[in-house]
Order: sequence, then C-alpha cells, then structure tokens
Amino acid sequence: MSEEISDAATPARASRLQMPVWGLVAIAVLFGLFYAYALWNALAFLIDQATGPLGLNGYGWFVLLLAVVFPLIAFAIAFAVGWRRLWWHFALVLLTGLCVVAVFWLNVIAYAAVYGAAFLG
Repeated sequence: MSEEISDAATPARASRLQMPVWGLVAIAVLFGLFYAYALWNALAFLIDQATGPLGLNGYGWFVLLLAVVFPLIAFAIAFAVGWRRLWWHFALVLLTGLCVVAVFWLNVIAYAAVYGAAFLG
C-alpha cells in the first residue's frame, strides 16, 4: 500500500497522470503552428533577399539562415523543458519560447532595415 502512494507522489509520475498524451499533442501542435509561421516568414525573407539583384554575402546567409533555424531550436528546447509539467505550465513554456522567437525575428528585421547593405554580396 505504501509503495503505491510513494510511486504516485513522485513529481514526474503525478504530472504525467494529470496531462494525457492527447493534451500534450494538442498543445504542442497548436503552438507548433505559430512556430512554423515564424519559420516560414524567415524562409520567405531569406528567399527574397537571396534572389535579389545583388544576392547575399556570407554574413547575410549566416544571419538569415539563423533566423530560419532559430524557431526549430526554440521549439525543441521549450518542448524538452515543458513536456513533463502540468498542461498550463507546458503552454506557458511554449509561449515563452514563442516570445523569444518573436523578439529574435524583430531584431533580424530591424537589423536588416538599418544595416541591410551589410547582407548584400
């Protein structure tokens, strides 16, 4: 009897019992769509800049490819940190990661607007 109580009292087991797998998937997919939107925005901007008349230099490729990869990395880190927590903790961790992605994207856009000539080949 005490073995059942101590097993259910562990934090990882208790949180997994409180959030079913379908809830985890639903929250991850919902936030994943927003992360995918950020990724496609960055990819479209990269393609627009690369196919321009001057193209991109190495620095431009680095910055704009980093803007494409960053949402994937942020989602992976947020998912790894939050998947064992309660459903609203998981959602808050994914929302925090999405906010970091948005700030990074705004920084890339602002840098491109002010110092865009540094990207061109």
